[in-house]
Amino acid sequence: MHTHRVNTAETRPAGAGVYLDFFGDLRPWRHWALHVDGAVATLSMQVQPDGGIFDGAELKLNSYDMGVELEFADAVRRIRFEHPGVGCVVISSGYENVFCAGANIRALAAATHAHKVNLCKFTNETRLELEEASAHSGIRFLAAVGGACSGGGYELALATDHILLVDDRNTAVSLPEVPLLGVLPGTGGLTRLTDKRHVRRDRADVFATRAEGLRGEVALEWGLVDELAPRTSFADAVGARAVALAEHSRASGRFAGDEAVVLEPLGLAPTPDGSVVGEFVAMAPDRDRACAEVLISASAEPRWPLRAARELDALLCHLRFNEPELGTIVLLAEGSHADVTVHDRALCKPASHAEQETALLWRRTLSRLDLTARTLIAAVEPGSCFAGVLAEVALAADRTYLLDGEFVDDRPDDAVGMAVRALRGPQAAEAGPPVLAMTQVSLGSMPMANGLTRLQSRLWGDDKAIAAASGTVGSALDAQAATEAGLVTAAPDDLDWDDDLRLAVEERAAFSPDALTAMEANHRFCGPETMATKIFGRLSAWQNWIFIRPNATGPDGALTRYGTGTRPSYATGRV
Repeated sequence: MHTHRVNTAETRPAGAGVYLDFFGDLRPWRHWALHVDGAVATLSMQVQPDGGIFDGAELKLNSYDMGVELEFADAVRRIRFEHPGVGCVVISSGYENVFCAGANIRALAAATHAHKVNLCKFTNETRLELEEASAHSGIRFLAAVGGACSGGGYELALATDHILLVDDRNTAVSLPEVPLLGVLPGTGGLTRLTDKRHVRRDRADVFATRAEGLRGEVALEWGLVDELAPRTSFADAVGARAVALAEHSRASGRFAGDEAVVLEPLGLAPTPDGSVVGEFVAMAPDRDRACAEVLISASAEPRWPLRAARELDALLCHLRFNEPELGTIVLLAEGSHADVTVHDRALCKPASHAEQETALLWRRTLSRLDLTARTLIAAVEPGSCFAGVLAEVALAADRTYLLDGEFVDDRPDDAVGMAVRALRGPQAAEAGPPVLAMTQVSLGSMPMANGLTRLQSRLWGDDKAIAAASGTVGSALDAQAATEAGLVTAAPDDLDWDDDLRLAVEERAAFSPDALTAMEANHRFCGPETMATKIFGRLSAWQNWIFIRPNATGPDGALTRYGTGTRPSYATGRV
């Protein structure tokens, strides 16, 4: 078991399951190998069977668990930042006659329900990152499927731009989850069949219920793959297609001549009490109130956008997997408005490889915040700097509180935010009453998964209000102005501030977390559906439900009996 990936149980919170390290350096990768040859990179998957994060879960046939997924996500991010000259990434297998068998069933059986769901969500986010890199970074992805490709393995291939399948009598693509496991393809497979590849729905139905899948000419005719090649010339076909895709990338205007951006280790680790203190992001748990206070500190340093985004992204993943009991996140930001808005141009109109990839990382990090199944409460106090890209953090919140005026008396020691500020120490801050200051960043640079800005999602259906609020961009809005613009939930004065926030947090802890997760997801993602909202909302919600149904995970369920030689026993009632 890799200690850089999984910590010991000594610091593991109750109910967290296996403890994953999102702050450490994952290199050297155990399950992936990267080779860069000019404009073409090859990322080869060779999962070590004994390298799983769960004891007794042998990762056969390039099946994966969360440890494998963490390395893959790290590899994709490093290709984007550290290899600006790469225009095509070939995803291949290091084993003969197998591409990827998907998520490891034994690992799923050993995982907690929360871990299963978070694995699906994290994997979905990484697959969407491939598509984002293609759309916005000019990197094309080629799946070189030279062997069996099933379940999550085919879903990985579906996230690429081009699937090249070896044409022989044995190699097939398949989504066997419904017929064999009693669950759904958990990484967007069903959605990508119809919405991305435009496979006819009747054919998609046949394919998703046919455990053995389809091969060769039929797979090509149905649109399940893009190209076939015989095994004798498969390597040559992959090479030729990769070069062609790389040429297409050059034509897209990728910043291929710019310097690489080396992603240095974050060097963070939770303290024994669970606090995390980074250079620009800190978190303090309040276990009595079942909440986490997260503080983002602004800086005018050129390195702030990349470092702060990486720290926040890692922290969100850490909270998801390792701190399931902290159901509410209180979002705080401090520093000078000028220190954060100085980065606006680079985030809105990137002019270099480093700026472009950093802006896209902020976009993905904010999306991960939107998709995190926790109550989000933003507290805008004196010294806050919810401006520029950090205004998006406030707009992402389920509730936003902005203090009307200033604090007159000393605040109680148990006030919300006191613990996390004690970790960071005094910072440069804005003087006077707090304000919220949207900039051009909030007008389209950082869209949500539904394709809308957070401002549009907040005021959805009221075009006049959206136009009026958009007109405040560039202004510093105090409590009254922000309330009139519809940007804050409440604006208590100093007498009511601490009690209002305390009651909001304590009330949340008294509600059903399941009901809150569903309610918040419905409210956050209003408006049109996209492929991403379908994957996270529709598909993930059903998968979440199916994972706890007896037909899947009960003593006679398909997941439980898989591999035993005994058929599952299903309750036949439709629900």
